[in-house]
Amino acid sequence: MKKLFASLMAVCLTAFCAIPAFAAANIADVSADFWANKEIVDVVTHDIMNLDEQNNFNPEGKVSRICFVKSLLKLLSNDNLNVSIKNSFSDVADDDANYADILRSQQLGIVYGYPDSTFRAAKLMTRAETQSVISHITKDKVSDTSVLKSFSDYRTVPAWANQVYAKTLDYGIYVNYPNENELRPNDILTRAEAAVLLSRLRAKLDLVKSQYKGDSIEHLKVKKNAPNNEVLVLQKSNVIKEGNVLEVAFTDKFRSEESATGDAVYFVNEAPIYTEEGTLVIPANSKFNGTVLGIEKEKWFNKNARVYVQLTEIVTPDGEKAALNAKPFYKNYELKEGPWMTAGKLLLYTVGGSAIGTGTGLGLAFIPDPVKIGTGMGIGAPVGAAVGLVTGLVTPGLKYHAKSGEEIYVILLEDASVAKQAL
Repeated sequence: MKKLFASLMAVCLTAFCAIPAFAAANIADVSADFWANKEIVDVVTHDIMNLDEQNNFNPEGKVSRICFVKSLLKLLSNDNLNVSIKNSFSDVADDDANYADILRSQQLGIVYGYPDSTFRAAKLMTRAETQSVISHITKDKVSDTSVLKSFSDYRTVPAWANQVYAKTLDYGIYVNYPNENELRPNDILTRAEAAVLLSRLRAKLDLVKSQYKGDSIEHLKVKKNAPNNEVLVLQKSNVIKEGNVLEVAFTDKFRSEESATGDAVYFVNEAPIYTEEGTLVIPANSKFNGTVLGIEKEKWFNKNARVYVQLTEIVTPDGEKAALNAKPFYKNYELKEGPWMTAGKLLLYTVGGSAIGTGTGLGLAFIPDPVKIGTGMGIGAPVGAAVGLVTGLVTPGLKYHAKSGEEIYVILLEDASVAKQAL
């Protein structure tokens, strides 16, 4: 009878966990000025926490162990993890709707069962217990517990949770609403508070230990028209999918007239490259090694020089290397001076021709009749400008020059796997 009652309680308390998510922009019971609106929208949008059939979030509802486990598994991309352990819980039946998620949690070591071989899925979580789970799955860090004294109720923090709170406070993954000077560690966690914690944890997934994170697809946002923006986030590496576009900068000045096929060329990313979800993909100041594949010199009739390069390797600041196949993200994969530089050249020729024509017109008009200076200028200027423009159009085009630090876009022609960096 007790088992039946516990099962019914679990079903009731986890109803919000099982209902599919609805549109995050239309949450019926969370106003735009609600204190946790942003975080609630975030976790609903990313299907970490769900709405009911009436689009209610129930922000003041309480959070059971199984609800928190389900949300964490989704956040960590482990909600489809294959279960490879046997059920050892006396209060979890094989046909329990939450059976697989409970075993996933046990298998990963996220939220364990109790010494009496029960899981107690329906048990409500306190704020301190929730912080303990977050501390457990994030990277090890010894923090000064004196930070707790900045909160008026620090003496209510259980002794076992002192280091837990110090660490999560350092990481910025905690909630202290409605009074920012109180931690209220022994209060039962509400859904709004859970949303804040989970949203903050999602923004700092790089702090989560790798063994708790599953494979997931995240996204880059370097260039709007990139053919692809997906990054496969794995346990030990990030795979930047073919078609992604990166922004890199020349490490040294480049001049097409001083370079030749086969020369080495180097680039760097001055800022770190993160996914939109917050995963570090390529650390700042990684070096991109490349080769000049060919150079087409500038030609008559204003045809600019073309430079073809291929980036073949990424070397991160800690010495890790990753194979790369990338080329400039421009027409025909070529680097050349842009239309503004070409227009500038033609303008110079036109202005120069106009000046010469004006001078010539002045001279020719002045000699026979000084009164006709204006006429000479009127004729000389446009004729000179026309001659200058034509000259600019038929002369050889521009060489390709790039300054040190000048940025270009490159597109990946194959997937690139970059090892995750130790923090």
